Amino acid sequence: MQKTNKMEGIKHKTVQANGLSIDIAGKFEGPLVLFVHGFPELWYTWAWRHQILYLADHGYRAVAPNLHGYGDTTGAPVNDHTKFTIHHLVGDLIGLLDAITDQDEKVFVVGYDWGAVYAWHLCMFRPDRVKALVNLSVPFMPWNPNGDMVEMLRAAYGEDHYVSRFQEPGKIEAEFGRMNKDHDLARNAPVALPPWLLEEDIEYFASQLDKTGFSGGLNYYRALHLNCELSSAWQGAKVMVPTKFIIGDLDLNYHMPGIKEYIENGGFLKDVPLLEEVVVMEGVAHFINQERPHEINNHIFQFLQKF
Repeated sequence: MQKTNKMEGIKHKTVQANGLSIDIAGKFEGPLVLFVHGFPELWYTWAWRHQILYLADHGYRAVAPNLHGYGDTTGAPVNDHTKFTIHHLVGDLIGLLDAITDQDEKVFVVGYDWGAVYAWHLCMFRPDRVKALVNLSVPFMPWNPNGDMVEMLRAAYGEDHYVSRFQEPGKIEAEFGRMNKDHDLARNAPVALPPWLLEEDIEYFASQLDKTGFSGGLNYYRALHLNCELSSAWQGAKVMVPTKFIIGDLDLNYHMPGIKEYIENGGFLKDVPLLEEVVVMEGVAHFINQERPHEINNHIFQFLQKF
C-alpha cells in the first residue's frame, strides 16, 4: 500500500515485518539511508522530512519508519512494555531491511535521540547490515554491570526526573490526558515557538498522538530494566561500523555526569573503534536536526559520500 504525503512528494508505504505493519515514509530510489526517530516523535521527527528531501535530491533512497508503537505502525501490544526492548526494536529494523532490500545489502543509518540508541545496537548486533552510521545527540553507552539506566538516573536526579516519572504505567498517560483536555485553550494561548518549530508541526504531531496516545513511546523507557538484563552478553562489545557522531554543546545529554569526559577522553573511541569524527556544534541544544537542519544535511551527506 502506498500513499503520498503532502510534503513535496514524500510517499508512505506499509511493510509487513517482524509481526508488525510498519509505516515508512520517504523517497524510494537510490542507495538506502534509514532514518530512526526518537521520543515522542514520528518518522516526521520535526526535521527528518528535511533530511529525506535533501538526500533524495542527492541520489539516495531515504526512508524513515514510524517505529514500534508509533503513528500508523500497528501490531505492537502497547499495554505490554516487555515487548519494547532494544532487542525487539532491532528485530523490527532488521525485519524492515529484509522487506525492502536484498538481504546481503548494507545500508546507511542515521539515528537521533532514542533512535540513536536503536542505531547503536543495530550496528553492535548486526554490523553485517550497516555500511556506515551517523548518530545525533546520544552517544553509545556500553553495558554497565553496576546498574541499569533508570537506577543511575534516579540516583543522579531523583524521583522527579522524567525517566523515573515515566516508569509507572498509566500515571504519566493520565497527566498527558489532562493536558490534552486543555488543548484548545493552549492552542489559543500566546506561546512563543522557537523559530524551527512551526504550528503545522505541532498540528501534525497532535493529530497522530490523538490516535495512538503516548503509551507506545513510553514503553521504551519502561523496558530499560529489561534492556539491562537482556544485554549482559554484550558486555565489552564494540560497535564495528564507520561512524560519525554529532551533538550540541547545549544538549543536556552532553552535560550528563561523565558523558563529556567519555566523548573527549578516549572511552567513546575505545567502544566505537571506527568512530571517524565527533562534531560538537556550538549554540545548539537537544533538537539538533531541527535547530540546524541544513548543517546536519551537509554533515550527513559529506560522511555518506565516503562510502
